[in-house]
Amino acid sequence: MKENKELKEALELLEKEKDISKETLLEAIENSLIQACKTHFGKADNVKATVDRETCNFSVYAEREVVEVVEDPVLQISLDEAREIDPRLGIGDVAQVQIKSREFGRIATQNAKNVILQKIREEERKVLFNQYYGKEKEVVTGIVQRYLGRNVSINLGKVDAMLNENEQVKGETFMPTERIKVYILEVKDTTKGPRILVSRTHPELVKRLFESEVAEVKDGTVEIRSIAREAGSRTKMAVYSNDPNVDPVGACVGLNGARVGAVVEELRGEKIDIINWSDNSALLIENALSPAKVICVVADDDEKTAQVIVPDYQLSLAIGKEGQNARLAARLTGFKIDIKSETQARESGLLEEIGYEEGMEGEYDSYEDYGYEEGYAEGDYDGEAYGEDCAENDGGYDTEPQQ
Repeated sequence: MKENKELKEALELLEKEKDISKETLLEAIENSLIQACKTHFGKADNVKATVDRETCNFSVYAEREVVEVVEDPVLQISLDEAREIDPRLGIGDVAQVQIKSREFGRIATQNAKNVILQKIREEERKVLFNQYYGKEKEVVTGIVQRYLGRNVSINLGKVDAMLNENEQVKGETFMPTERIKVYILEVKDTTKGPRILVSRTHPELVKRLFESEVAEVKDGTVEIRSIAREAGSRTKMAVYSNDPNVDPVGACVGLNGARVGAVVEELRGEKIDIINWSDNSALLIENALSPAKVICVVADDDEKTAQVIVPDYQLSLAIGKEGQNARLAARLTGFKIDIKSETQARESGLLEEIGYEEGMEGEYDSYEDYGYEEGYAEGDYDGEAYGEDCAENDGGYDTEPQQ
């Protein structure tokens, strides 16, 4: 039998362009032919439609019962007519009567066409949903389309995503056609296709960017154990190496800062602190408070609290501008951190409690030796400890110290 070349080529083209399986399309054609019969004859309970999977030739036939007196021509056929189809048929048998689809009216044909188009649209939505659902929690590159109010429409290739205002970095603006990286928060299946929500503020965005830039992170040699972020300002990241010969911080920084620089550039200048992870809570907290230097840390793993003592001139640096350094350290470690200067600790008797020895302060000779930055004056915080006495806010601390 000669194959239906036009139909076969059309199906192969649809399968390639829209990633819809040929079998699904053939089933849609069979259903559309049955729908056309229903429209044309008024019922189609006894109609069968088949499409040959190799040649793409299709046939439509009705199963009619052979009777002596025909009462329903749609469901029944006379003995004489039945024997014209197959001489072996008798009363009570079922005859398969060929239906000529070319005889269908315009309305029946249109309905059949709509059935096929509807199935194609459904499958296309399903394919897109599955494609992007598999990318959930990943970073993708998108092209800025336009602003919709304060939200931004981002084209991801075959579908648009929405960057809501609360997922945008404060002060960050975009130009149409600009290419940006976004983190896929959620993919929902809707009647209009997949609805994709993306973010530029999520901490996982930074993690995924390092995975793309640092081969050791991607292959699992270096692990990003914890991350805390205040989008647009600063991120703290704790890293650990599974290979004693690989420096985790150095791997993430890269030669001349090339790797971390690429991430900072994508985040438009956001500062990134990379520290060594430690299973020792006290050491981890000390690292997390970098660049401030610490005299000692007393951590309670059960209560998830820590007392930290820093040299007097390092207090403001440990707290950070508007409390950011202490807040990020608390989020990074999961500990509620109480930072006190050496003078405060001595006055409260904390130094004696922990067995602090005179002369330890001599280890800290100058501000410059320990990365003291302009603008971190102790007077900004009136010498008050920042941490335990401050109200908790979303797992961290208030940005303003208590007076």
